[in-house]
Amino acid sequence: MNRSHSSHPVSSTAEIEFPLTVKAIMIDLDGTLLDTAGDLAIAANIMLRELGVAELPLVTIQSYIGRGVLNLVRKCLANSFNNEPDPDFLAQAMVIYEKEYAKNLCATTRPYPRVVDGLIAMKEAGFQLACITNKSETFTLPLLRATKLLNYFDIVLSGDSLPKKKPDPAPLHHACKVFGIMPNEMLLIGDSGNDTKAARAAGSYVFCVPYGYNEGRDVHELDCDRVIPSIYEAVHLIKRLT
Repeated sequence: MNRSHSSHPVSSTAEIEFPLTVKAIMIDLDGTLLDTAGDLAIAANIMLRELGVAELPLVTIQSYIGRGVLNLVRKCLANSFNNEPDPDFLAQAMVIYEKEYAKNLCATTRPYPRVVDGLIAMKEAGFQLACITNKSETFTLPLLRATKLLNYFDIVLSGDSLPKKKPDPAPLHHACKVFGIMPNEMLLIGDSGNDTKAARAAGSYVFCVPYGYNEGRDVHELDCDRVIPSIYEAVHLIKRLT
């Protein structure tokens, strides 16, 4: 049974048929649209040097990406100082990190392969598009502008756009209200457990890409409807509900 014709929420255990019938596509930013790990690591290591400790390898910092900058900074400090940072020290580190990340926002960041092809194909097929990320708006919008992706999206929801962020379903529900659709009429594409948990809680379909961060874990272990090589492949697995 194709659940997309039903008013019931998508179930993680439901038997679904392809192509899925949806009206809108929500896409994650870090690790899905953009490879931001290099620039996040540059800022993190400058921060660590200023705090008097050694730099961390890219692969380590990459495993901290996905739950927002505050979590990334906290994990870097916990690793380097062998204990959880107290609130004042964390706040001090955050000031340094955000200053340095703003300076290095697009030093190495680029869209992943076939991202632009995928966005073009989705727009041509008539899908409404949203970018939903846990990154703060201060960084999200400049990144999307610098990489020339911003104009593909009808709405952008950052980590501080609403009181709650992924894995809470609130951003997905908000986007559905803006688009005037039901949650089971949308697809989320992401790279992490935050994305799959948010989609399941919202009652939406979810695809994952394998090249992102997911805190260093294999996305094939996540509860998603399909792992796709790039966002472009999503176009062949969905059709527009009219």
